[in-house]
Amino acid sequence: MKNKILLPLIAAGCLLASGAAAQTITALDGGQYRICLDETTMTIDAQHGGKILSFKLGEAEVLNQGRFPNSFGSTFWTSPQAEWNWPPVAEYDTKPFSAEIRDGSLVLTGEKSERFGYRIRKRFVPNPEDGSISITYSIVNESGETRNVAPWEISRVPNGGVVFFDAPAVEPANNMEGLPFTFSHGAAWYVMDEAPMNRKINADGHGWLAFSANGLLLVKAFEDIAAGQAAPGEAEIQVYANPGKTFVEIEEQGPCTTLAPGASLDWTVRWYLLDHSRGDAPSEDLAELGAGIGSGR
Repeated sequence: MKNKILLPLIAAGCLLASGAAAQTITALDGGQYRICLDETTMTIDAQHGGKILSFKLGEAEVLNQGRFPNSFGSTFWTSPQAEWNWPPVAEYDTKPFSAEIRDGSLVLTGEKSERFGYRIRKRFVPNPEDGSISITYSIVNESGETRNVAPWEISRVPNGGVVFFDAPAVEPANNMEGLPFTFSHGAAWYVMDEAPMNRKINADGHGWLAFSANGLLLVKAFEDIAAGQAAPGEAEIQVYANPGKTFVEIEEQGPCTTLAPGASLDWTVRWYLLDHSRGDAPSEDLAELGAGIGSGR
């Protein structure tokens, strides 16, 4: 973004004594950390997989707050999923990460996976120049073998609203039924619905993914990759809908990379959150807003 997004609300705990907006990283009880950037707050749980538990503008929450495992917040896995299948690898998803606040960032380091030999690091940085919070994920190959792997962020949002991104088509994924995407205004749109089965799609996007509900817009911006750069059976963008009116996962992946023993890859996703008056349905205005933020225009 060339210009910082100005937002109207001020979140508690994100003000300097003078009343000016601040950027802070604070350790909370129970191994949690809070990043404040002007009106935006992100809460991370280092003790439970380094998950992002909450992402708020003022008091408005954009991430799902479900009570069951794998139904809330945002997490990080390695791709392809076929390598580990299910459940998620504990060292990436549920085990404690060590945490350090340094140089204006929060750095989390996970345990080495004894099964796969990877270690995950996450670096969170508030960026006042454009109003984003960036997360750089690192996969370190400590297996002693050359490995092929891709980074994968999974964010769970409530079922209600619209998911959209720039792609000409979508296709069913993981042997599940697809989702009822439509294509207009230069974007692919999923107006959230309800069904009794698991559904998922893959898509070759263009480096951004957005979710809008209740006038709140979440945009995630990341490296645009070609379809051939994704891990086998995977894609740059994925959307998964859990059965019923529960939650939807908005997911993105980076390029599949060959890592020699001791080598690592770094992959960054920038999160933006703002309120808007463009509605939560497919429209030219909403498409332009999401694409403008996601592409840095």
